[in-house]
Order: sequence, then C-alpha cells, then structure tokens
Amino acid sequence: MKRTLLAVALTGLVIGGAAIGSSHREAPQITEMPKVDNTDFYMFRSYEPGREGYVTLIANYQPFQDPFGGPNYFTMDEDALYAIHVDANGDAYSDTSFYFRFENRIKGLTVPVGGQDVAVPLINIGPFGGDPEPEPVQNRIESYAFASVHKGKVKLAQNLDTNKPFFYKPIDNIGNKSIPDYESYANSHIYRVGLDNCAGESRVFVGQRREGFVVNVGEIFDLVNLNPVGERDLGKNALENKNVTTIALEVPISCLTTASSPIIGAWATAALPNKHGRFTQVSRLSAPLVNEVVIGLPDKDKFNRTSPRGDAAFAKYVQYPTLPVLLQTLFPEVQAPSQYPRQDLVQAFLTGVPGLNQPANVRPAEMMRLNTSIAPVPAAQQDSLAVLAGDVAGFPNGRRPGDDVVDIELRVAMGALLPQDVAPSGQLPYTDGALVTAARFKTSFPYLNTPLPGSPFGVAPPDDGGAP
Repeated sequence: MKRTLLAVALTGLVIGGAAIGSSHREAPQITEMPKVDNTDFYMFRSYEPGREGYVTLIANYQPFQDPFGGPNYFTMDEDALYAIHVDANGDAYSDTSFYFRFENRIKGLTVPVGGQDVAVPLINIGPFGGDPEPEPVQNRIESYAFASVHKGKVKLAQNLDTNKPFFYKPIDNIGNKSIPDYESYANSHIYRVGLDNCAGESRVFVGQRREGFVVNVGEIFDLVNLNPVGERDLGKNALENKNVTTIALEVPISCLTTASSPIIGAWATAALPNKHGRFTQVSRLSAPLVNEVVIGLPDKDKFNRTSPRGDAAFAKYVQYPTLPVLLQTLFPEVQAPSQYPRQDLVQAFLTGVPGLNQPANVRPAEMMRLNTSIAPVPAAQQDSLAVLAGDVAGFPNGRRPGDDVVDIELRVAMGALLPQDVAPSGQLPYTDGALVTAARFKTSFPYLNTPLPGSPFGVAPPDDGGAP
C-alpha cells in the first residue's frame, strides 16, 4: 500500500466496521500475537505545566522488548487496527474512538559488492536522527494514520506540522552509533494534531519507550514467592531492562466529555482481520492486571474478544475473587475478606467509585474511569498509592505512570476498602516489593521515558527521570 493511500485505507476500514467485541502475555491466544498484545493503559489529566485542560491517553503494545532485538526490532502490525475508546455517559458504548493503522515501507538500500548492487540486511546503513523526515540512510520507513470516530462520523487526524493526514513513527533505539541523540530524534516525532470534531489542538506520539510498568512479576507468578507485607522497595522490577511500543494521545477535555458529566471511561484494543476480511478484536485492556490475575484461565481469551458492554459474563470473577483466597492459602497469617459479593471491587473495576468517578446510571463494565473535574497533581506531589493515600487524581481515578497499581490492587483485593470485621487483614501494607513513583518518569508528554538503547545495552538515557 502506498504511503499516500494509508489514510484513505484507514477511513474505509473504520467506515466498513470492525467486529470488535496491564497485561503482558495475559491470555493463551495473545501470547502468539505479540505485536497486538496491549500491555498497559494510562489515562489522566495532563500534569505537564500549562496542559491541565487536556487528558492524556497512553496505550502500550508489544511486551518484553529487549533493546538489542535487531536486526528487525519492533514494528507495528500493518494488518492490525489499534484503537482507544472513550465512553462519555457510562452506558458501556464508545462515544469517541481513535483508530490507528500502520505501514512499513522497505526501501531496499544496496551496497556495491564485486561490481553488483546487493540489498543490505539492516534497517539503516549510517547514522541518522537529525530530522523527523526519513533520511537516505534509513532502509525502513514506518508511518501511520489515525482517525477519530464520534457520533458515527469518521474524521482523519491532520498533522498540523505538515498539513498531511499521516505521521512518522521513529525507528526503535538501535543504539548510540546509529542514533546519537535518540531523545531529540524521538521528540521530533511529537506532532500537533487537528481533529475535525474537536476544537483546539491535540498531540500524538507513537514510538518506542522504556517499559514503565514496575512489577516483581517472576516472584508473583511463582505462588507469590516473596513477603507480601514486606518493604515496598526491596524487590526486583523484572521489566527494568525492557522497552515497549507506545501510542500516546493528548486531547482537550472538552472533546471527550459531555455537558452533563465530567466523567469518562476508556479502554484500548487491537484487532486483526479474519478470513472474511472483517476485523476481530484480539486484545483489550483498561485497568491493569484484570485479565492476568482476576479473570479465570478458561475465560481469558473470551475477555480479550469481548467489549465492555458484555462484561456481565465476567462479573463472578470480580464479585468472588480468587486472589485473596490464594494469598490466604499461601500465607495463613493473613485472612481473605469474608464479605461476598465484593461490591467494593465492583466499584473499583466495573462502575467507578461513588462520589469519585462513578457516572450517573452507569452500566457495570470493566474500563478505566476518570473524573476530569478533579485537578491534576504535579508530579513532585503525587502519592504512588493514589486514592488509597488521599491523592484522588490517581488510580483508580484514571491511572498515571507513577501510580503503584500492583500494590494498590493487592491492598484493595485484600479488603482495604472494607470494614475490619469482614476484612481483618485488609489494612496490612501488601506489596510486590517493586516500588514505582512519579519521580521515575518525565513530567511532559508523552511522559514515558526514552527507550533503552540496544548499544551499549543496559545504559539508561541521561534524562531518565531518576529511574534506577
């Protein structure tokens, strides 16, 4: 497909419809399709100074990227349809969706060998990075287009920096010799965006980032092989040396909300064409870890294929959670809550919390909910335990990069929001031992850090925001 036709193809695919019914490799089927594996979703009022009137939406894909994963690195799937959906009235239908399509163009660069021009096996044949436009030494060019769908109307996003309906994705961080100043190179791919159904400018960035999810994942899945009430900063972050691919979008609040309510819900998806050419959803994510540690193994693939409108089918996993019982079995000194069904978890995961982020007449559905009337908290003042610590601008009122969602969800699952008589161990400081705070991240869009370079491997960028 010609690059000039990418935007046109996207419009046709969205109009044609899709059969679309943190989680790293969380379901059996998605392990076979890493390019469309949605790993984390963030939504928060922008706390970059001067951007308080915006909501930032971040959807990450392609888990466990080794920075040295060449020679092909981590392109997005040209056949896939990536999307972020926003529900503005609590009915579990999307009111505004943003659909992304990608194209990878191979230039076929050659070098002379014995009198013949022979195609090279690498994606670059010299250093580059001074310009967001592709340079002659780049052998692969990745571009994308995206469209907003609002009230049935499809509108292509316009690149206000070029006045064209497509954008470039920066090549992944090959290493310091190929791309000497990767931070500047990546930042040149933060674009100003015009959306026809939205007053004001938006911003978009699509590209590789350093993995922002912090979790002691190996020990958790090894029957919680750690002290669940130990120190918060003594465990290993298993994702420390990994990268991820990010779709980040910053949109004016007024483009996402209605006049009757400041509360929105959102989730991200990825879909692939089936044998009939229609798109079938294969990945879905909003709140972190839901499909990994809440949904039962027999229903994980079904959850990934289902829209939030059908979440009544999974209500039992929220109302009667297995994780607290497993923790009690593994650690007899702690007690699982005895109150069922767990209405506190229904509010946290399905409806929003009354007085915080629950819409009027809400239909229970698993999505991340954000009350956009709550002012953002500057990064230096954010508490990583968010709402549990009185910082109501964080998880589960949306999710910021520095919210320690693993510790928060462990504590809520064990009854932090319940009375002591039904949750006698509910106030213990549950943790996976891998601490994350806002100090780890950038304080400006797209917030997630510059990806680790493939060479020299293991050397964090100098702007790493204090990340260990």
